[in-house]
Amino acid sequence: MSDFTSAQTRTETDSLGSLEIPASAYWGVHTARAHENFPIARRPISVYPDFIRAFACVKQAAARANLEIGALDEQRATLIDRACEEIKTGLLHEQFVVGVVQGGAGTSTNMNANEVITNRALELAGRQKGDYAFIHPNDHTNHSQSTNDTYPTAIKIALAFSLGSLLELLAASFAAKGREFAHIIKVGRTQMQDAVPMTLGQEFNAFAVTLREDVERLREAVSLLGEVNMGATAIGTGINAPRGYKEAVIKHLREITGLELVTAGDLVESTSDTGVFITFSGALKRSALKLSKIANDLRLLSSGPQAGLGEINLPARQAGSSIMPGKVNPVIPEAVSQVAYSVAGADVTVSMAVEAGQLQLNAFEPIIAHSLFQSITWLERACQTFRVNCVDGITANEARLEDMVARSVTVITALAPVIGYAEAAKLAKEALATNAKVSELVVSRGLLDQATLDELLKPATLAGITPEV
Repeated sequence: MSDFTSAQTRTETDSLGSLEIPASAYWGVHTARAHENFPIARRPISVYPDFIRAFACVKQAAARANLEIGALDEQRATLIDRACEEIKTGLLHEQFVVGVVQGGAGTSTNMNANEVITNRALELAGRQKGDYAFIHPNDHTNHSQSTNDTYPTAIKIALAFSLGSLLELLAASFAAKGREFAHIIKVGRTQMQDAVPMTLGQEFNAFAVTLREDVERLREAVSLLGEVNMGATAIGTGINAPRGYKEAVIKHLREITGLELVTAGDLVESTSDTGVFITFSGALKRSALKLSKIANDLRLLSSGPQAGLGEINLPARQAGSSIMPGKVNPVIPEAVSQVAYSVAGADVTVSMAVEAGQLQLNAFEPIIAHSLFQSITWLERACQTFRVNCVDGITANEARLEDMVARSVTVITALAPVIGYAEAAKLAKEALATNAKVSELVVSRGLLDQATLDELLKPATLAGITPEV
């Protein structure tokens, strides 16, 4: 960023000494050291805007709580509040420059927030950045707080903000295709072999239903994120948090975020325990892998177009080969599956990081946060491109599906209760050997008359569709 190469500077000092900070930067000495120490991912925390917004909510709630209980004067509290409000709307997000992978259990992120909020508050007061004698990042913006309660609380709020309608629009698109394809009979398959008839609509509606089930699982996981440890400060004992702060800050945080947040019953336990992130990560992984299963099904159903199943057509999005003219690949489902693999890998990372926390604090929350935020971000974008660039444009090869059903021996299953399993098995074997239609063999053998056969082989009957009364 240009801030790092600014010619004009200001001097800031911490317990390690002094550094020259670009005059235009809203961050300060603590952020500068972190930026130097963690050039690992080359990705700043600002890539996750909901996390920045969540941190602003936490700091705003703290300022209001401190004002309410008399721990912070009205002028400073109001200026900090105003700065947080601006950051919530997207202002100064580019000033959150520390890397997503960092040591220190999130202290670098917390101090980045403290410094940006403080310097914006100073600016609102008509003062110079770095005038910490008036508003100090630690003494005022971080008053009654620790990284160890603000950071995990911000993660939980950001995850709730980020979830949104992750799978719902995609599920709606599959449901719409289910209705569009409701009249089309096809051959269902189990173990990659022909099974019994169904409708293409049933197949697509099942995709919608399975995604909506995961919407509910994700909502359940989000509800578990509502227990936070604000007021715990360093290890859960609440040291340096004045009487009444804990109750005030959760009240204001609920009002600011609109979320059903509660203070954990045991703040020592809540500060050391990160198990809820495993639950949330597991729900994301489940959704991702089910999404990949659907993507792979679409690749199979559209395979060909001449030598594969060829039952449906995916929208042609780009040329598929640098050597084979006319080839078009299912690039959107392929991308969706790759996102799913990344989410599954992130789940392993979260699990290991949760297990690795020692004693009263988990130092590895930054990689937990990064893994979860990246998974949610990528899943959301994958769902969007899946819906817009693939699912909404799928068409059915009706003539091919009709011919496959007509020639399939799987319809014999519908006749077995009438002609018997053994007889049905013989007819199926003969039909496969001679390429004859099952329906023709049944009538020619005198096992059923045409009218009875037609009744048994009605599309609705084959697909198990109950007629409307």
